[in-house]
Amino acid sequence: MDFLEVLANYPVIITEGAIIERLKREFNFELDQYIANAGYIYNPVQKEKLKNIYKQYIDITCVQDLPIVLFTPTWRASAERIKQAQLFARDVNLDCFQFLSEIRNEYKKYGEIFIGGLIGCKGDAYKPEEALGTAEAEVFHSYQIERLINAGVNFLIAETLPSVSEALGIAKAMAVFDKPYLIGFVIRDNGTLLDGTSLCNAITLIDNEVERQPVGYIINCVHPITFRKAIMNPINSSLKKERLIGLLGNTSTKSPEELDDAVNLEAEEPQVWAEQMIDLINELGIKIVGGCCGTNHHHIQNLVEKIKNHYMENK
Repeated sequence: MDFLEVLANYPVIITEGAIIERLKREFNFELDQYIANAGYIYNPVQKEKLKNIYKQYIDITCVQDLPIVLFTPTWRASAERIKQAQLFARDVNLDCFQFLSEIRNEYKKYGEIFIGGLIGCKGDAYKPEEALGTAEAEVFHSYQIERLINAGVNFLIAETLPSVSEALGIAKAMAVFDKPYLIGFVIRDNGTLLDGTSLCNAITLIDNEVERQPVGYIINCVHPITFRKAIMNPINSSLKKERLIGLLGNTSTKSPEELDDAVNLEAEEPQVWAEQMIDLINELGIKIVGGCCGTNHHHIQNLVEKIKNHYMENK
């Protein structure tokens, strides 16, 4: 099956847990100030650690015969940042895809493993005032989007977007290509993006403005409780729930600003976190689920086991 077929035919798709936060806090690896972990693929020690984290998530999921989507470590690999990191002689986005593709090739006997080409906003994901306008964003992100498509990703995904203006520009740039894509926001429990736009209005605006709509929308970098509060807020009463298809959940209910400045990251017990994620799957029909800040392989393992048990019991 291709990505769209799996999305249509499987009740739940698993994604990875935290990558960047684990590298920083669990393994004390320093991230590049410009491209974060994208350059790890050029350092043997860092590359091996990154590979092991991805493989942890694949091993957990494939044993249960569930599909998994992995994201290229390119959240910060825009053309501008690659140049600032002095890596302009390399095709970083292509190399990051090939890194994941080589890992995927080790699991040919298992089920469906898909690679999403990941991009982020230009500025700080927790500071909407740094967000690009729509026209500027469409131009700024086009290079990376094209590089990821040419590399061979199964789909495109933008994560942790704080502003509808930059999200719309990214969506317009992605819509030009014949490749499935997802748009992902970070939100507050009052139901808005960090720029104050209601989630409902943000989704409606993008769906109405782009030439080819996203496959769906996801939320990342928020706790399941925050997610539920946001969706249930009256401000989002006209939200088409079927357009919101994914959550990559944090283990802390703190606000984005509090998490951004936190020295120590809160980590909820894996079983508790997984139960809250399962509740959202059952309640709201969320199809793509995984972890963000505070999660590790234990959280994903608990989530996968609960998903498998739930659907086995309800066959």
